[in-house]
Amino acid sequence: MELLEAIKAGNVELTQELIGRGADLNQSDKNGWRPLNWAAAKGRLEIVHLLLKNGADVYVAGHDQRTPAMIALAAGNADVARFLRKAESQNAGEKPGQPERKYCKAYHLAELRKFNGWLENKIEVKEKNSQQAPGNGQPKTETLAFSDQSIVFIHQDYAVTADIWHGEKVLFDQVTPAWKEFCATTLGFKVPDDLDLIVPATAKSSTTVTQ
Repeated sequence: MELLEAIKAGNVELTQELIGRGADLNQSDKNGWRPLNWAAAKGRLEIVHLLLKNGADVYVAGHDQRTPAMIALAAGNADVARFLRKAESQNAGEKPGQPERKYCKAYHLAELRKFNGWLENKIEVKEKNSQQAPGNGQPKTETLAFSDQSIVFIHQDYAVTADIWHGEKVLFDQVTPAWKEFCATTLGFKVPDDLDLIVPATAKSSTTVTQ
């Protein structure tokens, strides 16, 4: 496991020497992490480049099914994640599937009602502690009312709901190119890339906590 230890320590010279001596790029620890996984986790861009140049699999994943690019993102190593993403785009391998990351952003309903094609769905919910309505055996329902100041949520697929849960209490689902354009230009709505969510190291070091 000498190669893994050299990578964890950030020793580029020893890593290069071991690769030159035929070190196994597929050696793994108890979690199934291989050299490229560790280089990504530690943010060793030079080592990442060295490993890929010598044939490491850019899609290699441990037991957690995270690729090196995913690991770099989780560790906040933006430069390494960006480099690995580019390497993935140039590689025909199969990327392990990952659950879709959900995203939504809150707005006052007045902002959305400015859209020319706005048409609100009627949302009915069961009344709390209601009895069955006479004659039809169904619980009583009420229609939710919304004011301009109501908080609603635009989701990653541009549907609008009355709460944060995607697919529930859908207030607007007429997703058209015009609606997407309105969201982007008027509302400034954009589903952030994972790289956008990484806090730069300088920002981390300058962060203070007040009480």
